[in-house]
Amino acid sequence: MTPEATPRRTVLLAGAGSAAALATGCGSDGDDGGTTSPTPDPTSSPTTGPTSGPASSAPAGKALAKTSVIPVGGGTIFKEEKVVVTQPTAGEFKAFSAICTHQGCTVAKVENGTIDCLCHGSKFRIANGSVARGPAARPLPAEQITVSGDTITLA
Repeated sequence: MTPEATPRRTVLLAGAGSAAALATGCGSDGDDGGTTSPTPDPTSSPTTGPTSGPASSAPAGKALAKTSVIPVGGGTIFKEEKVVVTQPTAGEFKAFSAICTHQGCTVAKVENGTIDCLCHGSKFRIANGSVARGPAARPLPAEQITVSGDTITLA
């Protein structure tokens, strides 16, 4: 085979003055080079992977939801807007970036009083976005919302 036919093979040579040591890394075309990553949760959507860009991509003044959509003691993730809205206690609404501060994944669920990132297991409190469990070390940044009647709007 020619080197062009085996682009995924790696050749390592020992330092000068020593015998050449040859090591080849073999893999199929779909091989990731030997790196491993956690198996994704089959219930998560493709948007739970790392993202780039601003914490919130929703335009100011955009209506997000009716207050009835946000469960008391829970929350709702708006993936397109990259925002999570919570209702820690009845009638109290909070909003945070839906982008995990650990490695930029989009958070995937809100349950048991936390906003959960399935990429590496970070959890954030629904009341203030603070870290409940790492590896994230920083809280989710707050987002500005307004509640007018039964409508929640991104401020």
